[in-house]
Amino acid sequence: MPGITAVTHYTPINFLEKFAQFSEHWAPKVIAQMNDYQFKLVKIEGEFIWHSHADTDETFIVLEGELRIDFRDGAVLIGQGEMYVVPKGIEHKPYAEREVKVLLIEPCGVLNTGDIGGERTAESDVWI
Repeated sequence: MPGITAVTHYTPINFLEKFAQFSEHWAPKVIAQMNDYQFKLVKIEGEFIWHSHADTDETFIVLEGELRIDFRDGAVLIGQGEMYVVPKGIEHKPYAEREVKVLLIEPCGVLNTGDIGGERTAESDVWI
């Protein structure tokens, strides 16, 4: 049929297996793509930097642990099995007292530090 791409295999993506493939924190790994959006796994521990994403929202889905996202005027605590969408342009700073495993959903090419850059910027589009 025109416009339909053939699927070569039918294998689900296993989060536990993917998380076992890396140990570093604050370095998102792409596990799937849907249209122009990527699904990324990331391990978070400690404090990140203040940053924002001018052109896109950012979705955090906590798969294991507890994540706090600080905002200039408050904070949100996200537990296992919960999600939160940070609206575009809103400055935020993720924090986790202990390691948290998170699924991020955001457009292709989004840097983890937004427009701030610096030494905490992870390489973009790293697939596992």
